[in-house]
Amino acid sequence: MSEMAPWITYRPELKVLDCTIRDGGLINNHLFTDDFVRAVYQTCLTAGIDYMEVGYKNSSRLFPKGEYGPWRHCDEEDLNRLFGDHDEEKTGLKLTAMADAGKSDWKEKLVPRDESPLAMIRVAFYAYQVSEAVEMIARAAELGYETSANLMAVSNISETEVDTVLEAIKPTPAGAMVIVDSFGHLYREQIDILYRKYAEAMADTGKYIGIHAHNNRQLAFANTIEAIILGANLADATMGGLGRGAGNCPMELLLGFLRNPKFKLRPVVQLLQEHVEPMRETEAWGALLPYNITGHMNRHPRAAIKFLASDDKANFVKFFDEIVSDA
Repeated sequence: MSEMAPWITYRPELKVLDCTIRDGGLINNHLFTDDFVRAVYQTCLTAGIDYMEVGYKNSSRLFPKGEYGPWRHCDEEDLNRLFGDHDEEKTGLKLTAMADAGKSDWKEKLVPRDESPLAMIRVAFYAYQVSEAVEMIARAAELGYETSANLMAVSNISETEVDTVLEAIKPTPAGAMVIVDSFGHLYREQIDILYRKYAEAMADTGKYIGIHAHNNRQLAFANTIEAIILGANLADATMGGLGRGAGNCPMELLLGFLRNPKFKLRPVVQLLQEHVEPMRETEAWGALLPYNITGHMNRHPRAAIKFLASDDKANFVKFFDEIVSDA
C-alpha cells in the first residue's frame, strides 16, 4: 500500500479548486467584506491552489443588489476592483466564476476573456437545463474561457437522464465534466459508478472528470478522495468546509491528503484562525443533524436551512418526521 500511495495522491495534472467565496457565499448572500475575499485570494496564492472560484456570475434581476453581495453577480467592475492586478502567468492561480443555467444573463454579461480577470466559466445546470448549458459552454469557450460542465443534483435523477446529459456535453468544448453531489447523499460506491460512467462517456474527448462534494453525511472528504484515486483531475474544496448547509470538502483535509509539494497547508491554517473560524459567531455551517437528515433522504438542504432559522430549531424529531412524511 505504501508503494501505491505516492502514485495515488501525487499527479501533477491534478488541480485543486477553491470555491469558498462562491459556495460559502450561500450562507450569507455573498455579503463578504473585501478584506475576507482578498484574504482567501492571498491564501490560494501562497497555498499553491490552482483555481479560485470567486462567486456566481448570476443575474441581478433575480438576485437584487443590496440583498446580495457582489460575488453573486461577479460584475466586471467588481472583479477588476479586487483582482485587476491579478497575473495568472506569474502566480499560477486561475480565477473562475460559476454561471447557473436559468439564473445568468450570460448572453449579455460575459465579456471576452482578454477583458476579464476570469480564466474559467463553470456552467452549473440541472438535467432538464442541459440544452441551455450546451449553449452557455459554447459561448464561454467562443469568448476564450476554459469551461466546465457541472450537472447538479445527480443523486436525484435517473441513469437515463445522466446518460442523456453526458451525450449532450460530450461534443461541447467543456474541459471538465464534474460530479456534483448537491445533496450530500452519495456513498463511495455511487461515486465509483458515476466516475466510471462520466469517464467512459468522455473518453477520447480530452475532457477530465471533476468532483464537488457536500458534507451532509460527513463523506465529502472521503468521496473526494475516492474520485481522485479513480482518476478525477479536478477537486473542489472550501476553507474550513465553508459552504451552504453542511458545507463542502474542507481544503485543509484535501491539501493534507495530496502529496504534491507545491501545496502548502500553513496558509490555510492561518486563514482558518484569522478569518473563517471567527465567522462561526454569526454564521452556521457543517454536518448538523438536520443536514444529515436531508442527506439521508436525498433532499435539497433548503428544508433544513428553513428549519434551523425557525423558533422550533431544537425539535429535531419533528423535523425528521416532516421530512420522512414528505418522502
